[in-house]
Amino acid sequence: MPELPEVEALKDFLDAHLVGHELVRVLPVAISVLKTYDPAVTAVEGRRAATVRRYGKFLDIGTDDGPHLVIHLARAGWLQWRDPLPDGPPRPGKGPLALRVALETGAGFDLTEAGTQKRLAVYVVRDPREIAGVARLGPDPLADDFDEAGLAALLAGERRRIKGALRDQSLIAGVGNAYSDEILHAARMSPYKVAASLAPEEVHGLYVALRGTLAGAVERSRGLAAGRLKSEKKSGLRVHGRTGEPCPVCGDTVREVSFSDSSLQYCPTCQTGGRLLADRRMSRLLK
Repeated sequence: MPELPEVEALKDFLDAHLVGHELVRVLPVAISVLKTYDPAVTAVEGRRAATVRRYGKFLDIGTDDGPHLVIHLARAGWLQWRDPLPDGPPRPGKGPLALRVALETGAGFDLTEAGTQKRLAVYVVRDPREIAGVARLGPDPLADDFDEAGLAALLAGERRRIKGALRDQSLIAGVGNAYSDEILHAARMSPYKVAASLAPEEVHGLYVALRGTLAGAVERSRGLAAGRLKSEKKSGLRVHGRTGEPCPVCGDTVREVSFSDSSLQYCPTCQTGGRLLADRRMSRLLK
C-alpha cells in the first residue's frame, strides 16, 4: 500500500511533470473507480493542472479555476506515468487499468489496481475537504507544527494498541501497515503496547522514530521516477515483510502476527524483551 513517503514522492513527481499542462481527457475504465458525479469527471478536461498537494495518503490535483481531481490509491493501486500514452482509447475489461489521464503533450498517467478488491478511488470535487476521508484526517506527522507535545496529547486518551493507533488516519495522517512496523521497530516498542500507557521517555522515542522513519523514506524516494518507488520502499524496510529474516539491528529472527486481512512484523529482542507475541491464526494451524 502506498503510504505517506510514496505519496509525497508521487506528489513531487507530478509537480514536475504535470503542473502547467492541460488535462485533455480523463477516462474512467473501471466502473468502481469514480466516487463522485457532481462535478462530472469531464469538468477537469480542457483545464491546466495548477497544483499538486498531498493530504495524508490522498493526492490532490488542482486545476486552474476549476475542480480538483483527488486520488486515493488504497491498498493495491498505483500511478504509472506514460510518455507517450498508448494509441487509442483504453478498453474496459478485467485488467488492472482503472483510469487514464491524457495531456496535450501526448503523455499522461494510468491508475492501476491489482487484485480483486477494488478500493482505488478517484473524486472530482470543488474542494478536497468535501471528501469524508480528507475531512477526517488527523495532523500530518511531517508538518512543521507537529511536535512531541502534540503527539503526547493525541495518544493520551488512546486505549488501543499503539500499532492500531498509528494506522488510524483520523489520529495521524499517512501512516499505514508497513511504516507503523518500521516506526515501532525504530522506537524499540512493542506493537501491542497500549498507546495511553506510554511514559514521557517512550513518547519521545516514538516521536523521534516517527519523524525520522518517514523523513528518511521520503528522502530515499525523492527524485525517483514513479515506477521505481515500489521497489525503493521495499528495499528500505527493515522488519516489515521480512518474516524469518535476521533483524538488521540485533540479528534475532523477525517474527509475524497474522490477522484476517493483514499482518505485522517485529523483532522480539528489540521490541518485546524477547517475548513472542500471540498469533492466533498460527496457533489454530498448530492445533
